[in-house]
Amino acid sequence: MRTVLQLPWGGMDPGIPSPAPTGLIEEYLKLGLRFDRIEEGYVDAFTGDPALRRSVAAEPRPEPAELVRHAERLQAELPAGLDESRAAFVGAHLRALACAARKFAGEQVGFVDEVEAYFDVRIGKGDPDRYAHAHARLDEALGGSGPLAERIQAHRSAEEIPPARLEECIHAFSSALRDRVRATFPLPARETITYEVVTDKPWSGFNYYLGDYRSTVAVNADLKQQMSNLPRLVAHESYPGHHTEHCRKEAGLVEGKGQAEQTIFLVNTPQCLMAEGLADLALYAAVGPGWGAWASEIYADLGLRFDGQRAEAISEATAALADVRQDAALMLHDEHRDVDEVVAFLKKWLLVNDERARQMLRFLSSPLWRAYTSTYVEGYRLLRGWLDDRPAGVGLTERFARLLDEPLIPSSLRAA
Repeated sequence: MRTVLQLPWGGMDPGIPSPAPTGLIEEYLKLGLRFDRIEEGYVDAFTGDPALRRSVAAEPRPEPAELVRHAERLQAELPAGLDESRAAFVGAHLRALACAARKFAGEQVGFVDEVEAYFDVRIGKGDPDRYAHAHARLDEALGGSGPLAERIQAHRSAEEIPPARLEECIHAFSSALRDRVRATFPLPARETITYEVVTDKPWSGFNYYLGDYRSTVAVNADLKQQMSNLPRLVAHESYPGHHTEHCRKEAGLVEGKGQAEQTIFLVNTPQCLMAEGLADLALYAAVGPGWGAWASEIYADLGLRFDGQRAEAISEATAALADVRQDAALMLHDEHRDVDEVVAFLKKWLLVNDERARQMLRFLSSPLWRAYTSTYVEGYRLLRGWLDDRPAGVGLTERFARLLDEPLIPSSLRAA
């Protein structure tokens, strides 16, 4: 039996022999949990052994430089008996944690390099000509006359869900999507979601996965949820998005295969890009083209009028503007542009008012979330391409199930 020398806060001396696979995974989990001691919220979800979390909570606050060394040592020990896919998964996440720890230690890391280390993708600026073409398509879909920004804002205002009806609408779409998803992607009978309407958050919706097939989904009422966005939001957070992925991985990878590394979900890691790309494609996988007509029927049952065909056309036109948010992050953090200039850029291309642009900037400026926009932009692009480029004879449902069930990372999709 090998002896492992513990450092005061729980790390291991780099001169000690490598741990067995289960030992390495436990050290990975401890390492991830220590990041929450430095930046609360870094651990998005942990469903593993509560004793492990308690032991980390009882340690002295970790030093970022020690976290760097710990991450790099564990990375050097791979594969350490793990199979190829598990070693690749853990290795990519250790690279992300090492970068985050270097930043916590005060090291300056360029924004593009930071995103690459976190999410296993290399980003660049979008094409303004593509944005202009999207505006032309949007102009056609909206119809009418007058400035495009005024028309789209009038359309958005007309689509706002009355606050008193928001929770009712959320539950209606959750129920409809749950029925579809459970027939296609089986879930444990006891899985449940609790919905909460919240305020004063930098995001539109958030899934808090609690383990044992339970989630709490929070929806931000400050953003005046729109009828065309709500089906995507519920699909994204719940069925077949984040909640469904967590449930399927807990059942298949954790309980079925003993892959304890899947019991922790860490912000600013490749997990996030995969999860957000999957969730942004959730409505596409569950309903597909024609989702507007499907949503119209659900709203009609609630006594609300919704032009699903028009909403779908507008959604398709605006999809080409997704890179604008990432461009704004690059302008802010890589090019060090003035805040007001970035706000003006967001207002111009996303056709939003000053209040909405500054709400977006709040997310882009958050120390914890500043790089996170790339998970949506690059995650959707990568996963949509992978889904659509599937082999002959492989259906969309089968392909999407792999995203729900397997420990994939961006580089593994690119290699495929």
